[in-house]
Amino acid sequence: MDVSFEQLKSMVVFAQIVEQGSFSAAARKLGISRGVVSYHLKKLEDHIGIPLLNRTTRSISLTDAGQRYYLRCKRISEEAAAANQQVENLREEPEGKITISAPVNISMHTIVPALNTFKTLYPKIEIDLNLTDDIVNIIQEGVDLAIRGAPLVDSGLYARKLMTMKNVLCGAPSYFNQHGVPQTPAELAHHEWVVYKKTSKIQTLTKGTRSYNVKMQGSITTNSASARTAFVVGGHGIGRLPQYDALPLVKEGKLQIILNDYQLSDIQIYGVYPPRAADSKKMQLLLDYLQSHFTQQLADND
Repeated sequence: MDVSFEQLKSMVVFAQIVEQGSFSAAARKLGISRGVVSYHLKKLEDHIGIPLLNRTTRSISLTDAGQRYYLRCKRISEEAAAANQQVENLREEPEGKITISAPVNISMHTIVPALNTFKTLYPKIEIDLNLTDDIVNIIQEGVDLAIRGAPLVDSGLYARKLMTMKNVLCGAPSYFNQHGVPQTPAELAHHEWVVYKKTSKIQTLTKGTRSYNVKMQGSITTNSASARTAFVVGGHGIGRLPQYDALPLVKEGKLQIILNDYQLSDIQIYGVYPPRAADSKKMQLLLDYLQSHFTQQLADND
């Protein structure tokens, strides 16, 4: 069966419907109308004579035939993207857009300053930075690079470790004036905490070969790292904060570090990206730059 140019377009559209999860999302991704997306799917199904999708008013799912056909369509779409990427990499000066998703707090402290310098070095590269503390679906949202504070679970994504950040326990002087400064891990169980929802409520401190587990309990819980810091500064309890966040406030006298002879688990920061971005020259330049920038930054702070 011959494949026309029109059918090739329809196959790419079909792959995007599956990957984006809806006709509307595929239309946004491709920059076409929802009606054109529906047109391509109908033409494709009419041409091969087999339904590819089960459709309801609320959801879509692949038929058995659609699942097999999608794998081939996906390969065509990926090969086309790879061809474009190879040509792009031949340019002497990298250009094009990189869409980045990153957590709010760490971005304002570390990512944005790094991107400021990177943009000066490579002015033709466009940066589309989206700040959110939610873990976005990289494929569906069209994200080229996501900054995350955890290693990858089993997935088809790639990851590169960018830096290791230390954590510290601290509180406001006003809090310690009222409740006292804990001198041992055991005393932490009797203190108020500002609890960050995105981490475990069990805090582990180590010293030598001994480990101590403390359950964080408090009347303030938040899913925002920035809000956590603000509540700790406000004197509402003890918090586990990234060192980059805490040290400037310690120097200003707004926070006090406690039990600093004990070790806390570090935060591992990764750059996570889809396979389509793995061979991108501009992406590798950005990852190399971020890794180098953070290594130098940590050396300067030691």
